[in-house]
Amino acid sequence: MRKLLKSAAMAAVLGCMAATGHAQGDDLSFVWISHGPDSDSWFNVIKNAIREADRQMDTQTEYRNPPTGDLADMARIVQQSAAAGVDGIIVTIADYDVLEGPIKDAVAAGIPVITVNSGTVEQSKQLGALLHVGQPEYEAGFGAGERAKAEAGVTSFLCVNHYISNPQSVERCRGFADAIGAELGSQMIDSGMDPSEIENKVEAYLTANPDTGAVLTLGPNSAAPTVKAVKDLGLDGAIYFGTFDLSPEISAGIKEGVINFAIDQQPYLQGAMPVMILANYVRYGVAPANSVFTGPGFVTKDNIEMVESLAGEFR
Repeated sequence: MRKLLKSAAMAAVLGCMAATGHAQGDDLSFVWISHGPDSDSWFNVIKNAIREADRQMDTQTEYRNPPTGDLADMARIVQQSAAAGVDGIIVTIADYDVLEGPIKDAVAAGIPVITVNSGTVEQSKQLGALLHVGQPEYEAGFGAGERAKAEAGVTSFLCVNHYISNPQSVERCRGFADAIGAELGSQMIDSGMDPSEIENKVEAYLTANPDTGAVLTLGPNSAAPTVKAVKDLGLDGAIYFGTFDLSPEISAGIKEGVINFAIDQQPYLQGAMPVMILANYVRYGVAPANSVFTGPGFVTKDNIEMVESLAGEFR
């Protein structure tokens, strides 16, 4: 009996070792689906993070996006990925209503899903995702507004929204408005993606509304042209300027004193962490119990030296 028990125990140990080794050697295939058009350079950090996470976790993750930012096209990418039988899907909740059906279908098919970047924890739960990795957008906008009100007594602002079809971008503007006690109305402009068009629209608004206390841009696409507009109008240093995200142009604006702060949502973590979490979940059935907030954090003149050398690659 002792020999039988010893043999059974050894077989169990060898079986566990073999199973673990097999799990670690599996070629796991994931897809990371964003709403960003090809022209949006912000997602370059995401792509870099995915490559690094794949290298560390021995996984293969394909980054996919609608080239023009069309959300119906994004929904089709989710459907295609689920039909291909990938081991996991990472997806932004750019528009809950558009993406709800495809994401829920993927979950129903047994594909683990992690939502990331755009969207809320509540929406992620409703979709049946494992968790959400990202920045709570309304809260980030509210924090930006609180900072502007405390530092400069701001009560009015212009929100330059370069991706207004994404509801979460509106939440950034709404949070800022609520924090300074303003109604979100015509001061949020649909700037589009074209740099010249953004610059012209910002100049037109600030010329027509000379009492505007602050400018809020929602990322590098709108920040760089807005910096030009502010300088052309001679308002650099005179109007309070906050932005989301980082880029070399934003870093330069902070150092020059044109931009007061940038909100860093740490896209590197948004790119890498979902890959790592999915790899551990698929292989070992373990995952964090809660969603992960990667921001907001504020980058100012006081700490820009720490992060500017990493902007566009890791920050």
